[in-house]
Amino acid sequence: MRMLLTSNGLANDTLRQAFAELLGKPCAEARVAAIVTASLGQPGDHGWFVEALADLHGMDWGELDVLDLNGLPRDVLEGRLGRADVWWVTGGNQFHLAQSIARAGLSQAFPRLLREKVYVGTSAGSMIFSRRFDERAADLLGDLADLHLLGEERIKPACPLFDWYVKPHLDSPSFPNRDEAWADRLAASVDFPLYLLDDDSAIRVRGDKVDVVSAGRWRLIGR
Repeated sequence: MRMLLTSNGLANDTLRQAFAELLGKPCAEARVAAIVTASLGQPGDHGWFVEALADLHGMDWGELDVLDLNGLPRDVLEGRLGRADVWWVTGGNQFHLAQSIARAGLSQAFPRLLREKVYVGTSAGSMIFSRRFDERAADLLGDLADLHLLGEERIKPACPLFDWYVKPHLDSPSFPNRDEAWADRLAASVDFPLYLLDDDSAIRVRGDKVDVVSAGRWRLIGR
């Protein structure tokens, strides 16, 4: 299993190099599936999403598929996911993404198929793999509004692979409340390992090995 869980995509040369090493071949020889489900659960302007897809297209893939996990039969989804070398999972509403995985019947298939893939998550796409992905963590991290947007009070992990959790956009101009004081408050309240990533940082997973790749700032709290 090879994963790069980013805050804001491949935002710098360090992250681009880390991805190239995980992929191990030119993009022109690889198939990518852009999983856009999280973005469809997010209201408001989607210019950022269009720009992200344009950047992805600009990487000159051998094949670029665009996939929503809602509405298609499970065997069709598994077939298209299985065909891709890379899953590129966009930002948006992490709870909508997790719900969609579960409702599509993919909770078992996701980790099985991932063993042979490269997974690149952006923001919400990086947040769904924690065993702590529930309404309590949402409350501690200030994410309940995103859950309530779906008309839900509770959420279960759809693909619980890790004990740690990811929270993106530390010190981001787009999220001005996520500053150092915010990080300190979280450090005083969370009781599980939590990676706070700025937009130049990512968690890299290679099999059982986990480390951070960064050209910016990040913190690990709650250990």
